[in-house]
Amino acid sequence: MTGTSSSEHGKGKDDESDPGASPTRISSPELRFEAARALIWGLVIGFIVLAVHISQSLLVIFGAMVFAAMIDGGARLLGRILPIGRGFRVAIVLLLTTAFFVWLGYFAGSQISQQAAEFPTIISDQLTRLFEYLQSKGFAIDQANVQSIASNMMSGVGTVTKAIGGLFGGLTTVLLIGIIGIYLAVDPRVYERGVAWMIPENRRGAFYDTLSYQAYTMRRLLAGRLVGMVAEGIFTWALLAIYGVPMAALLGLLTGLLAFIPNIGAIISGVLMVLIGFSGGTDMGVYTIIVYFLVQNFDGYILVPMIAKKTVDLAPALVLSAQLIFGVLFGILGLALADPLLAMIKVALERRSARLESVDEGAADGAPAEAV
Repeated sequence: MTGTSSSEHGKGKDDESDPGASPTRISSPELRFEAARALIWGLVIGFIVLAVHISQSLLVIFGAMVFAAMIDGGARLLGRILPIGRGFRVAIVLLLTTAFFVWLGYFAGSQISQQAAEFPTIISDQLTRLFEYLQSKGFAIDQANVQSIASNMMSGVGTVTKAIGGLFGGLTTVLLIGIIGIYLAVDPRVYERGVAWMIPENRRGAFYDTLSYQAYTMRRLLAGRLVGMVAEGIFTWALLAIYGVPMAALLGLLTGLLAFIPNIGAIISGVLMVLIGFSGGTDMGVYTIIVYFLVQNFDGYILVPMIAKKTVDLAPALVLSAQLIFGVLFGILGLALADPLLAMIKVALERRSARLESVDEGAADGAPAEAV
C-alpha cells in the first residue's frame, strides 16, 4: 500500500475526471451525418408545432408591429415640419393618440353609449319586419328559424357595439399591443440588429433590404387606411345627420372603425346603416342606401387608387380569402390584421424574386452570384 507512486495517484485522478467514450457515440460517420440531419428536421418540425401553438401570441406581436408602424409614420411625418429628435416626435404622436382616445371615450360615453344600447333592439326589429315581408310575398320562412337567426346576429352586433362603446373588450390584448408597439417604435434599430444578429452574415443584406421595403409599405398602407377611416366616418356621419337619420354619430363611428377591415367591414357597416335607415321609413332607407354607395364609391374610386399607387396592390379575392381564414382561426384580431400580414408576405416574396432576377442577370454577365 505504501508503495503506490505519486504518478499512479495522478493517473487515478485523471481517470476520475475523464469518464471515457460516450456509450451513445455513433462510430460510423455516415450514421452521424444522418443523425444530425434527423435532429435538424426534428427541430424544424418542433419549431413549426411551437409556432402553431403560440400563433395567437405571434399575432399579438404582429399587431404591435402594425401599431409601431403607425407611430413611426406619424413621427416621420412630424419630422418634415419639426426639426427635433425622434424621441420627442414619438412622444408627441403618443400624446396626440392618447388625447384622441380620451376624447373618443368622452364622446362615446356622453352621446353614443345610449345609442349603442338601443342599437341591437332596432336591428332585431328591422330583421323581424324583413322576414315578415318575405313571408307575405310567399317565401317559406319558419318563425323559429327567423328568431334564431336574429338572435345570433344580435349577439354578434351586441359584441361589436360593446367592444366599441364599453372600451373593455379585449383590454389585455390591446394593452399588450400598445406597450410592445411603443417599445418597438421608440428604438426599432435595437430589435432589427437583434434579429439580424441571428441571421448568417451573407444573408443580412437581403434581410435589411426586405425589412426596409416592408416598413415603407406598412407605413404607406396604414397611412392610407387611417385616411380612409377618417374620411368614411366623417362623410357617413355628415350625410346621415343632414337627413336626420337616427344614430348618425354611432353609424359614422362604426363605419370609420370597420373601414380598417377591407371588404368585410364595408359590407357590415352598409347592412347596419340600411337597417337603421329603414326604421325611419322607406324614404330614409333609400337615402341610406344612396349614402352607402356614395361613400364606398368615393373610397373605391378616389382614395383606394391614390393609396394603391404608393403601396402593394392586393387582389380583392385574395384579401377576402385571407380574412376568412384568419377570422376563423384568430377571431376579430386575425380579421383585422389579415390584410397587413398578407401585404408583408407579398413584399417579401417580391423582394426575393427581384434579388433572384438580379443574380440571374449577374450570372449571365459573368458576375459572381450573391446570397439571396
